[in-house]
Amino acid sequence: MVHLAALRKLELAELVAVCDVDPVAREAAATAHGVPGYSSVEELLANEQVDVVHVCTPHDQHAPVIIACLEAGVNVLTEKPLAESLASADRVIAAEAASSAKLGVCFQNRYNAPVRIARERLSSGEFGTIRGGAGTVMWTRTPAYYASKPWRGTWANSGGGLLMNQAIHTVDLLQWLVGPVERVDGAAHTRALADSIEVEDTADMLLTHAGGATSIFYATNAHTINDSVLVEVVTDTAVFRIGEDLTIAHTDGRTERITPAPASSDGRDYWGTSHEDLIRDFYSQLGSDEGFWISADEARRSLEIIADVYDQSYPERTQPKEQ
Repeated sequence: MVHLAALRKLELAELVAVCDVDPVAREAAATAHGVPGYSSVEELLANEQVDVVHVCTPHDQHAPVIIACLEAGVNVLTEKPLAESLASADRVIAAEAASSAKLGVCFQNRYNAPVRIARERLSSGEFGTIRGGAGTVMWTRTPAYYASKPWRGTWANSGGGLLMNQAIHTVDLLQWLVGPVERVDGAAHTRALADSIEVEDTADMLLTHAGGATSIFYATNAHTINDSVLVEVVTDTAVFRIGEDLTIAHTDGRTERITPAPASSDGRDYWGTSHEDLIRDFYSQLGSDEGFWISADEARRSLEIIADVYDQSYPERTQPKEQ
């Protein structure tokens, strides 16, 4: 629904069709928007001339839909994560490399104004070396949330739990702001929802970045409210605190508080409301020869971090079974 709302405001795009395997959802969307509805991406591509497909499916369906579109020369904007596993992600990366079409991944929190401003200030060099960072995600998800869409709580369909569904945005921001991650020490647990899901609802990490900076990370779906996400970046001369606004606490005692204008997109403030900004940017770049800046390779970075945590926490999932 967030994608459809953004497209309604975008003069660069015209919605021509919707596609859904769920006949009720398909008919509702087709009727609401006055466009044809299709039950498969193959049927869609065979019957419509489309320039962009938005992929908003469960995670395990990302790769096959993306690959089918790229092989047909159709541009793709997909929701996070890139895929439900690294193996599927690598198939997408190979398809992207072989296609003339563009692929973009929705890490819309990179477009949040406090994040953009922090990135620009950090990149200027005026604050010296980045020494480390921190990220916290403290939200609530109930058994009813998973019962309404059971794929969210399974390894096969979601590829994971909290880390893949909610906290991947904050993992992405940490590696984007502090630097590429070279080592992951992490643990994932199911502390509150073990009766409802087979995946994790809580996780923590220590990340070692290129150059020696370290970040700590904690996330849970066991909180009683959806609290605001917080990202901190520590430099030689200041601490950046990125939430709904940006605070820069200088070591000389000065404090800057930057409260940007609200984002134009619909959405929930606690996870970011910049889908419209990202979608508009993707469409504006379709005529260029360059790939979209949040590409499959870029999106793989956060997926690799999460996969490392899962390997450490659930070794039985990666070890070969005895014959």
